[in-house]
Amino acid sequence: MLGSAQVRLEHAGRVWVASGDYKTEADGTCTPFEPVRCDTFITESTFGLPVYRWPTQAVLFDEINTWWRRNADEGRASVLLCYAFGKAQRVLHGVDAGIGPIVVHGAVEPLNAVYRAAGVALPPTHRVTELDKTALQRALVVAPPSAQGTPWMKRFGADAVDAFASGWMQVRGNRRRRSVDQGFVMSDHADWPGLMSAIKATGAEHVRVTHGSVPVLVRWLTEQGLDAQAFETEYGDEDVADSAASVRPEPVEGSAAEGLRQAQPDRVGGLSDDGEQP
Repeated sequence: MLGSAQVRLEHAGRVWVASGDYKTEADGTCTPFEPVRCDTFITESTFGLPVYRWPTQAVLFDEINTWWRRNADEGRASVLLCYAFGKAQRVLHGVDAGIGPIVVHGAVEPLNAVYRAAGVALPPTHRVTELDKTALQRALVVAPPSAQGTPWMKRFGADAVDAFASGWMQVRGNRRRRSVDQGFVMSDHADWPGLMSAIKATGAEHVRVTHGSVPVLVRWLTEQGLDAQAFETEYGDEDVADSAASVRPEPVEGSAAEGLRQAQPDRVGGLSDDGEQP
């Protein structure tokens, strides 16, 4: 998201890089992730399981636009729940604003202003009080997950259709547990192939894994001949809290080792070539 950065430290000829949170596919709302060559790489692993594989930007927004257009044609508002910082602006940047008006929650608009000031192209957005009932029936409504079930949501009518955008939507059953009509797989964190490609691109022989599916990723990297270890940090648990019990990943079927082998069939330089805020 906008403002994300890595930290590079060099001492006595050795280089460490701390990635923070990252994803590898450019989305047009921030500077793309840049691999930095290093000896030791500290990586997150929020979605560090082979089951997590994101659709491309083109596929994702084709799905969202198709959903919104269908609802608009039926005269039903489309409520898309996502983090107000980063993900909401990514949604706004990618959707087809010609389908209808776009309404944003009060938690989203101040952040839109920051993105616009940074030169990120976002379509015109409205507060709910600025549109009449007819316009709201064709609207895309972008709101944080905390808005779900609040009186604010009642303004869009009882027949409004809701959806949730999160990497956790990759896992079977999470849409139902979230009590939404539709789930879109979208995250500001790297998926499994993204983690593999990012780690490989650094050339690091030592990898420290934090925040997420740490044991699985450490085991996989160790099996590929790298010095991989778990690394505890003070990172927040916003993604885990957002998922809560309702979006906890389900176990990968079959043995973990077999699943990992199937996920990464081609190895080059010790790693495979395969390359998610109210």
